Amino acid sequence: MGSILVFLTALLVVAIWWLSRQGVMAKPWLEQGVAADFPVPDNLSSAAARTGLAVFLAVVGSLFALFLSAYALRMQLPDWRDVPLPGILWLNTGMLALSSVALQGARKAARDGEDDALKLGLLAAGVTALAFLSGQLLAWRQLTAEGYFLASNSANAFFYVLTGLHGLHLLGGLIALARTIVKAWRGGTTPEGLRLSVGLCATYWHFMLFVWLVLLSVLAGWAADVIDICRQILS
Repeated sequence: MGSILVFLTALLVVAIWWLSRQGVMAKPWLEQGVAADFPVPDNLSSAAARTGLAVFLAVVGSLFALFLSAYALRMQLPDWRDVPLPGILWLNTGMLALSSVALQGARKAARDGEDDALKLGLLAAGVTALAFLSGQLLAWRQLTAEGYFLASNSANAFFYVLTGLHGLHLLGGLIALARTIVKAWRGGTTPEGLRLSVGLCATYWHFMLFVWLVLLSVLAGWAADVIDICRQILS
């Protein structure tokens, strides 16, 4: 359970920090003297989109936290058999990290008005994210070839469910990323709207990378080891 508390605490800190950076708590109607001078549509739609994403990420984080809580409880039973992690997971992790970095670069390019760098960053993010998902399928195939089937053991089921759930959320993000790529190529979208789309995709990707690192640390047993070390130091 300790790893779950660490995950929830980290998620709360990240959410509070991100919300403070987005300024969604601001009250522009109190900060403007003349209502006509306040650009209502752009600012309000931008704040609404960021707030909506923050709420969605909070729900997704809670969902994964519930699964990890069940994982922590179930693994304490005597019939639990750990699943050996396929080596390709480390390559997949690198692909997802590169995808997140590429989107961060695209966000910066959108702010600076560098169209070529923006398009390159978006494409790189999409390709590496697809590589991550393909690698996850290969990991599943390797495990099933070695006899680690879904119904064979609870540990197997949790591995497939956790990695599959994460993959589905990333696949949903790829749909939004594809729409952003189309906007960047076709044009016709305001620079502010394009920056907003790229920024939301980047934030979502960073969150998915964070969730994957937490899942990987739990599946590999690192989270429990770190918590045990901290307990020994503090005791």
